[in-house]
Amino acid sequence: MDLRTTYMGMELKHPLVVSASPLAGSVANIKRLEDAGAAAVVLFSLFEEQLKHDSAALEYLMTAGTESFAESLSYFPEVDDYTVGPDTYLDLLRRASQAVDIPIIGSLNGITNTGWIEYAQLMQQAGARGIELNIYYIPADLTTSGREVEDRYLDIVKAVKAAVTVPVAVKLSPFFSAIGSMAKSLDDAGADALVLFNRFYQPDFDLDRLEVAPNLQLSTPDEIRLPLLWIAVLYGKLRASLGATRGVHTPIEVVKYLMAGADAVMTTSALLKNGVNYLSTLRDGLKTWMEIHQYASVAQMKGSMSQQNVADPTAFERANYIKTLESYKGNYA
Repeated sequence: MDLRTTYMGMELKHPLVVSASPLAGSVANIKRLEDAGAAAVVLFSLFEEQLKHDSAALEYLMTAGTESFAESLSYFPEVDDYTVGPDTYLDLLRRASQAVDIPIIGSLNGITNTGWIEYAQLMQQAGARGIELNIYYIPADLTTSGREVEDRYLDIVKAVKAAVTVPVAVKLSPFFSAIGSMAKSLDDAGADALVLFNRFYQPDFDLDRLEVAPNLQLSTPDEIRLPLLWIAVLYGKLRASLGATRGVHTPIEVVKYLMAGADAVMTTSALLKNGVNYLSTLRDGLKTWMEIHQYASVAQMKGSMSQQNVADPTAFERANYIKTLESYKGNYA
């Protein structure tokens, strides 16, 4: 049984990758993930705001006594808001890359290319086998056009690709007016992989304190539907690899993503819920399904349920939409 796959130009022993999360917060934890069977690990993200804070703090120390800078410094998040600083992050990346045999992928999270070029280079020097750009951007300015948002993504990708030689992935959201066209533009800009899709963590209101409250919840298997659709649409039409993320809790989701055309299947919520050794359950479940259905390799099954051979994907999806609505048999009499 051949579980090998190629993601971002890297050959992996199987498709299961640990996505960015606190699980990779130490070298010991990363070794546990490797021992549990992870094919690769994406480090938790280094945030653009951390880079700005370090730069601002340095300038503050060098301009102490001036009247203009102290107030502007308060606009940056406090250092304590982050798990680690940039130097600690790079040190973790360096030590983890030396301690394990599986690829370690660095992660940068931000909305502009400020500082990203330098830190992408530093990540590569520290041993990152690839870099994932997690471009978390909500255009709350009502004057910002869709084209400006798209150009922001493309500019970041081009800048980072020009600065490093390791492969670069883009973790993007589904909130584009034409996600297929955007995926093609990112592919043309040089992205080595697209990770579908980012989860926008939407805030809630605390009505007792009258504050905006963060409310992070783990994913559910139902969240597979949207990325599953777009991976099936994009399979075979791009040079870039396709990474699937969101909703992976059982081997069934792994199989579905691969059948749609994913090169790598990423999970975090299932491991936070069940422990890192659950990776072996996902891997063994994939093998069992393949044996039962007589698939000899991941390559054989990959993309077998994609839209690659559909002449008119739009009409196909329209037909499925109507079929889904007509299939509901609820008790509404």
